[in-house]
Amino acid sequence: MTSALRAPLALLALVLSFPLPASAAETGGAKVPIRPKHAAEGGSGSFLQPDTSLIDTPTTAVLDYGGYAAATRFFSAGGVLQHVSFGVFHRLNIGASLNVDRLIGTDSASRLRAPNVQAKYRFYDGEDWIPSAAVGFDGQGHLYDAAAKRYNHRHRGFFLVATQELFIPGLQAHPSINISDFDSNSIYGAIPVSLTIRDRVCLMAEWDGISDWSHSRINSGLRVYVTPGFHIDFGVRGIGQGGRFDDGSPRGPERVVQIKYSGNF
Repeated sequence: MTSALRAPLALLALVLSFPLPASAAETGGAKVPIRPKHAAEGGSGSFLQPDTSLIDTPTTAVLDYGGYAAATRFFSAGGVLQHVSFGVFHRLNIGASLNVDRLIGTDSASRLRAPNVQAKYRFYDGEDWIPSAAVGFDGQGHLYDAAAKRYNHRHRGFFLVATQELFIPGLQAHPSINISDFDSNSIYGAIPVSLTIRDRVCLMAEWDGISDWSHSRINSGLRVYVTPGFHIDFGVRGIGQGGRFDDGSPRGPERVVQIKYSGNF
């Protein structure tokens, strides 16, 4: 078994050992739904699928049990990143991702990178002013350095994330901390904010990779909900950055487009 698989499998064993929360009947309170948002004015009563992530950062939302999602991201130099995820148990999602560099365009030197895995467990739904919380693992990095055989933007690794609605409806903060590399034991942070407007669009902003200013990133984007289960993201990563990475690739802002479809079996 490769080291890339040991970490998410260890997380899966850990979260399955957690006791399940008491039911609403046992606690005497109403059960908090996993996906709290719904289309307000459409009259159809259909629910928006959970926003499990923003541009790069996770939220505490998870797919419902029996849910699935497929996301395709188009990034710099014709690269494509494909994600799939599934709600395998109540509160627990697992998934996988595959990165292909230079897939789109006239460059024939397209390269398939090793697949990576993801897992997330939402262990607390939150109440009033106490945020919901989730733990997880994400092995997918960004901008692969072929010479060093690693991503210039390292994978998130193990993370803890909280989500809390702020002072106006639809405005949420999703702060998180993560450890990407246990050899260095470096702890990183992220401060993402999202604003959903009338269940039609979502404005997103992130300060990610917070350890020191030179290695952190400012990302922003717009999410358009075409249908309750389908949305399109337009984003810019690394706003204001310049220079080059060690492999000579540009370190400046990167435009990304992502399409995502979610549903239930």
